[in-house]
Amino acid sequence: MKYKLYHIPGKKIGVTLDLKHRVETQQGYKPGEYEVLMESDDIVLISDMELALQALYTYPVDQTPYKNLNCNKPTMRVNVTDQTTTFPVPLNKLKGRLMDNLGMGIVTPLYSHSLTPELATWIQNNAVTSQFNSERCFIYNKAMRNFEKPIESEAITPLSGTIYTKIRQWAKVKGILSSGDTKTQYIKLMEEAGELAEGLLKKDKPEIKDAIGDMVVVLTNLASLEGLFIEDCIQSAYDVIKDRTGVMDNGTFVKFDQKLN
Repeated sequence: MKYKLYHIPGKKIGVTLDLKHRVETQQGYKPGEYEVLMESDDIVLISDMELALQALYTYPVDQTPYKNLNCNKPTMRVNVTDQTTTFPVPLNKLKGRLMDNLGMGIVTPLYSHSLTPELATWIQNNAVTSQFNSERCFIYNKAMRNFEKPIESEAITPLSGTIYTKIRQWAKVKGILSSGDTKTQYIKLMEEAGELAEGLLKKDKPEIKDAIGDMVVVLTNLASLEGLFIEDCIQSAYDVIKDRTGVMDNGTFVKFDQKLN
């Protein structure tokens, strides 16, 4: 892995791992409009040279050395709380780091996002410098969720601190929402359904309780992986059934438009 120290004459000196993507795709310069001053796999050396040459060429000198930026790693680590998502870079470096990490997942208690060029642009335009650390910036989760999926009614918005929110936060920490797969979650759901069936046959209340809880957890995660809220799914189902009329037949509620046995 080679770090490139590049120079755009009259503009800037910077460091990147992907020269073509960073300088040509992101910044719009063509071959011949920039030069590579140095290549090295030593991040400390390349970072120190960047600062020294920025000063020598009288360009703005980065306040945070490249070697100290978490974002020079392959995947940018963001800090998500109930209210905000914080990026480990100052505002003036946010655009480049977002573009370097297109496709990464950003999972908040309100929505499971995938970093697209459109979302990256929105984040760049709406991020605010942290009042606690000028080398970090943040956006509000609710605003980001509204950008991707406008909320029509506050009634279906998951509230911070609900059990479903806690499940999503747990799944985020465990990597389920960033690396999980809906097919494997479905298989997991069937496994839990089998345990529920076993508990019902044995009339084992603790096992029944445990299996139902596990199924709710799996369904919550499966919904998140599909970009949905389990709360929305439940609300949608209830809206369909709430006005149904029918009768009980052989232990099952049967709608009047269904044929009785």
